[in-house]
Amino acid sequence: MELFSGFEHIVRDGEPLAPHTWFRLGGAAEYFAEPTTADELATLVKRCREHDMPVRLLGGGSNILVRDDGTPGLVIHLSAPAFCEISVKGQTLSAGGGAKLGHVISTSVREGLAGLEQLVGIPGSVGGALHGNAGSHGGDIGQWTRSATVMTRAGELITRRREDLHFAFRRSSLDELVILNAQFALEEEDPRELTKRMQKLWIVKKATQPAGNQAGCCIFKDPGGISAASLIEQAGLKGARIGDAEVGDRDANFIVVSGKVTSQDVLRLIDLMRTQVADRLGVELELQIEIW
Repeated sequence: MELFSGFEHIVRDGEPLAPHTWFRLGGAAEYFAEPTTADELATLVKRCREHDMPVRLLGGGSNILVRDDGTPGLVIHLSAPAFCEISVKGQTLSAGGGAKLGHVISTSVREGLAGLEQLVGIPGSVGGALHGNAGSHGGDIGQWTRSATVMTRAGELITRRREDLHFAFRRSSLDELVILNAQFALEEEDPRELTKRMQKLWIVKKATQPAGNQAGCCIFKDPGGISAASLIEQAGLKGARIGDAEVGDRDANFIVVSGKVTSQDVLRLIDLMRTQVADRLGVELELQIEIW
């Protein structure tokens, strides 16, 4: 396509998205790009803007459900080393937006820097974690974030300082197209003590998630004061299924998929969960995953 002239080496058409997501479901991207530098990324974003082509960012794929018929426009995947670098200087850890959150946590613990170990067991990339202010065990990533460099939908680079950033429960003001990198101000602590604490937190986290041979994702945001999983259980939906999509037996806020499941099965089950919780308990659940 002329729009991507000169970028044939990093842009593909009809790329299946299922292998890039935790659900392993859904159709293909109309176009799929894996830029190797920030300049390539900016050029792609600007060209799409000029031609009114929609652009989506794909991180770790842990909070995305792709519809069976796929998604139009360009999907950008920040998998290149330039977007995944992790470095430490003093008490500051810097990480690319495409870096896996798990790698960032293990690096901080190894370097004796405390704070991020609370997030152990949360999947996905740094960019996705910042966008949704990922949190667990009473802490969140926002409280440790000092700055972030982002790219707007016009392809412009902006550095957002701490005073410009706002974090709330599973929300942040980092809503630009791309989070390129971020810096975290952490606290010094004995790496051995940090490792022990992280391991204990990991065991607790793992006990509530689907078994390792089950593919699934956390669906709804906790509405505050009570967990979404508890509400779903109270509505009598634990174990409910549509096709091969089933409400999780360990955590009712997970949908576990198997067999010949389709994205449509998952969407129908999400609708059932949402409707039943609203009708029986009067609570409107808000999606945590993104539907593409």
